[in-house]
Amino acid sequence: MHELHDLQWVFFAAIAAAFVVALYFVNSYRRRGATTEPAVHGSRADAAGEATADFAAGIESARRVADAEAASIRQLAQTEADANRRAADAELRALRRAAESDVESAHKAAEQIRDRAAAEATATLADADRTGQAQVATLTAEAEAALRLANARQLEIDQLYERATEAAERLELDGAELDRQLRQLEARQHELETRTGEAAALRRQLELELNALEGRRSEHTAELERISGLSSAEAKVELLSHVEADARREAAALVRGIEAEARVEGADRARAVVSEAVQRVASAQTAESVVSVLHLPSDEMKGRIIGREGRNIRAFETVTGVNVIIDDTPEAVLLSCFDPVRREVGRLTLDKLVLDGRIHPHRIEEAYELSKIEVEQLCLRAAHDALAEVGITDLDERLLPTLGRLKYRTSYGQNVLGHLVETAHVAGVMAAELGIEPTLVKRGAFLHDIGKALTHEVEGSHAIVGAALLRKFGESEAVAHAVEAHHNEVHPRTIEAVLTQAADTCSASRPGARRESLEAYVKRLSRIEEIATAKIGVEKVFAMQAGREVRVMVQPGEVDDLEASVLAREIAKQIEDELTYPGQIRVTVVRESRATEIAH
Repeated sequence: MHELHDLQWVFFAAIAAAFVVALYFVNSYRRRGATTEPAVHGSRADAAGEATADFAAGIESARRVADAEAASIRQLAQTEADANRRAADAELRALRRAAESDVESAHKAAEQIRDRAAAEATATLADADRTGQAQVATLTAEAEAALRLANARQLEIDQLYERATEAAERLELDGAELDRQLRQLEARQHELETRTGEAAALRRQLELELNALEGRRSEHTAELERISGLSSAEAKVELLSHVEADARREAAALVRGIEAEARVEGADRARAVVSEAVQRVASAQTAESVVSVLHLPSDEMKGRIIGREGRNIRAFETVTGVNVIIDDTPEAVLLSCFDPVRREVGRLTLDKLVLDGRIHPHRIEEAYELSKIEVEQLCLRAAHDALAEVGITDLDERLLPTLGRLKYRTSYGQNVLGHLVETAHVAGVMAAELGIEPTLVKRGAFLHDIGKALTHEVEGSHAIVGAALLRKFGESEAVAHAVEAHHNEVHPRTIEAVLTQAADTCSASRPGARRESLEAYVKRLSRIEEIATAKIGVEKVFAMQAGREVRVMVQPGEVDDLEASVLAREIAKQIEDELTYPGQIRVTVVRESRATEIAH
């Protein structure tokens, strides 16, 4: 379409050119005629004819030129159209070949997809076949097992039927045997009635003989009283005294045997329970003293703590209730107070003052109030941590401050709060080993020393004070009883109270748990020796192993072996009743016999 449009424009251009050429010749003729008109006026007609002829010739020439150009243009357009047609045919053939190639590729891809689908279908069928065969094999095996079980049960049924048949036959035989035995019993009953009559006659004869023997016995007793010089009552008393002595000896021997048997049977079990409980919860305890040491950045700070004329130190002791001891110890002061919580508040107060550098009465009061709040928060945090470690979640919130104070309380150098946690774990393990629900046991063991936080405020034993405190805040009677009975101030009535006592002893008496003063240690040893020396027949007493073992030497002429066992029990019982001590005290009675002869 573009080529034809171009040819039209070329044709119009040729016509316009021919028209321009014709106008050129007309103008030329007019100019030539105007110049020659005055001279050749007479030949105007000839000139017009020539001009017309020239104009026609020019038009003809322009037409020929236009025709020639149109022919060339037409030929050129035809050539270009042919070339475009050939190019279009070539492009069409290329597109056809590309389309055929794409179709062939699509066919190949379709064949590949069909092949893969066929392979996957074959594999799936093979897997399904294998799965089906496996399931068939499994079902076959199960059916065979069920068949074997049914056959076995049928065999058991047949055996039971045979046994029932045999039992029925035996019952028939037993019935016949019973009938025979019944006849024999009837015959024996008749014989027994006959012998009963004979026995009655014999009894009457024996009664006569017994009366005669009683008379002779009375005569014999009178003769014995005459010969011995003792009455019947006196002889009875003498006999009973000998029987009592023999009975005491036999009872001591029996007790000794029972103790040995119980020791053999119960030692392993008790040792396993206690050792496992202690081993699980054994932990190091930090020993704390009754004074706190505060390190200073320099000795110049001591003068600022004292203040002008002792103003600061007097204000500090008045506000906190803690005594400040300033001696020659370099860069350190001592804080002393019987109340560990108050001592900790004083230590934190002085620490804040030293860090701040401003020490005066008003600043001391501010630091004291901040330290009180901080210690209360530390106590609550310690109580929550201890409860989480033991696993108790429903304790009354009003008990937490009192419980948290035990973090700063020690008993024989053992931290009381750590002792409560350890005792609860030991009691829980013991309860689990004995098959008892450990929840109540652990609760009683954990709270058994809570009264120690109030002993400086309330009169009475910490066990009684703690039990009253727990009852006040709604604890169960079982827990309160375990607390008040753990030192035998109240007789233990429940297994929880007994386990609380045992766990408390395990925690307090393990190596490294506690320490005590030299004065209390010496008093306990002296009292142990006094108790043993006061017994009859004791010659010497030796307290050994730091008071955990007592050796009692007895006189062999006054104390025999059985009495030595009784004496050991009496000494141990009196020590238990009168003394308070961690752990156990072993009492050993030693009786030594010597035989000496002289050869002449």
